Amino acid sequence: MNAPLPTNRSETAFEDFKLPLLRDAAIVEANRCLFCHDAPCIKACPTAIDIPQFIRKIATDNIRGSAKTIFEANILGMSCARVCPVEVLCVGSCVYNDLEQPPIAIGRLQRFATDVAYEQGWKFFQAGADTGKRVALIGAGPASLAAAHELRRFGHACTIFEKRTTVGGLNSAGVAPYKMKADRAMNEVDWILSIGGIDVRTGITIGEHISLADLERDFDAVFIGVGLGVDSTLGAPGESLEGVHGAVEWIERMKLGMLDLSKIGRAMVIGGGNTALDAVRELRGLGVANVTMLYRGRREVMSGYVHELAAAQSEGVAVEWQSVATAFAGEGRVQRVSCLRLDDAKRPIAGSAFTLEADLVLMAIGQSKLNAMFAGFHGVEFDHGQIRVNHHGFTGRKGWYAGGDCTNDGKEVVNAAAEGKRAAHAIDAVLSGAHHHA
Repeated sequence: MNAPLPTNRSETAFEDFKLPLLRDAAIVEANRCLFCHDAPCIKACPTAIDIPQFIRKIATDNIRGSAKTIFEANILGMSCARVCPVEVLCVGSCVYNDLEQPPIAIGRLQRFATDVAYEQGWKFFQAGADTGKRVALIGAGPASLAAAHELRRFGHACTIFEKRTTVGGLNSAGVAPYKMKADRAMNEVDWILSIGGIDVRTGITIGEHISLADLERDFDAVFIGVGLGVDSTLGAPGESLEGVHGAVEWIERMKLGMLDLSKIGRAMVIGGGNTALDAVRELRGLGVANVTMLYRGRREVMSGYVHELAAAQSEGVAVEWQSVATAFAGEGRVQRVSCLRLDDAKRPIAGSAFTLEADLVLMAIGQSKLNAMFAGFHGVEFDHGQIRVNHHGFTGRKGWYAGGDCTNDGKEVVNAAAEGKRAAHAIDAVLSGAHHHA
C-alpha cells in the first residue's frame, strides 16, 4: 500500500509559481477563447484533449462538464494542468500568439476545472463488467496509472508492481515543488485508484521478488512502465566524495523528506536539460545563495526549455556555458570542482582550466536505462537503451506492452499518460478477441 508522506518535507517551502484562477477570472478568461474548430492547441496536446470544448463549458459555468471533457482524454489532467510545459505545447500553439495577443491560459483553466472536480469529489468513470482477464503493470508512475485506469473501464483486473514505497513515479518524487507537491500527486493517485479493482503492490522489485516469467504465467498481458534508472555519472576523480549526488535522487529526497542545506553556501548543477533547470531553481528556492549550472554545450543546443532557463536566471542562477567538470576535490566532502572550457566541437580549449567552489554538486546528465532487467527476454528489444514499441505500445513479445519514459527517453507526464492509455486500448483489443496480436 502507499506509504504516508512525512509532513516535514523540504518541498513545502515552495509556493505555486502560477496562482490558481478564481471562478470569475476563469469565466472571463474562457470567454476570450475563439473556440477554433481546427484548434491547433488540440494537435499540440499528446492526449488530444478537446481544449475549445472544455473551455467553452467553463465559459457557460458548466465546470463538471468541463472536467469530464478533460479527464475523458487524460485521466492525469489535474497534474498535467500544473506540470505540462504548456508554453511549448497547447499555449504555445494558441492562435492568439500569431495575433500578438496573450494566448489563452489553457493550463490554468484546466487546473481550475480539475481542482473543482477534486474538491467536489466528482467521479466520472466506473469499472467495466469483469472480463476475467488480468493485466500486470510494472512501475506505478503516470504511464501505468493511465493504462490501469483505462483497463479497468474495459473490465480487466489490474495489479501494479512498484519498487518504491510511494506510488506516483516522478509525479510524486520528481516534479518541481513550485509546480506540484508530492501530497497533491498522491491525491491524484488515490483519485485514479478509486475506480476500484487496481491492486497496488509496493516494495516489489521485478527480478528479485517476482520474475518476468512469473508475470507472464500469472497474467494475460503485461505493461512495462518502469521509467528511467539511476542518475548517470561522469566517472571523474573525486565523484564519490560526500556532497556529490545524482540530481534525480536528490530531488526525490527533497520532495519526500527533509534536507539540511544550512551549511551549503555554493552549489553546482551539471547538465543542461530540464532536470538541471529544476534543480538549480529548487536550490535557489531553498535558500542556497550561490547556484551555478555547468553545461558542456551552447545555449542554443541545450535540451532544457528556454522559459525555464529565463526563470532560473531571473532567480539569480549563474550559468557556465561550454564547460565540463573534470575532477572533484575536498577533505572528505566536496569543496572544489576543476573545470575546462570547450570549443564548438566540444574539444577542451588549451589553458582554459578554472576552478569553482561548491559544497554540493548535483549530476543532471541523464539517467541510466533499465534494460538489464529484460536481458535475454526475447521479443522485448531495445533501441539506444529505450524499449522499442510500435504505435500501439506493443513490444514484439506476445502480451507485452510498454510506455512512458522507458520508451520515449524521458518526455513529459502528458506523453506517459497518452502512451499508457494507448497501450490499454491495444491490450483490450487483444484480450477481448478483436485482434489476435498487437
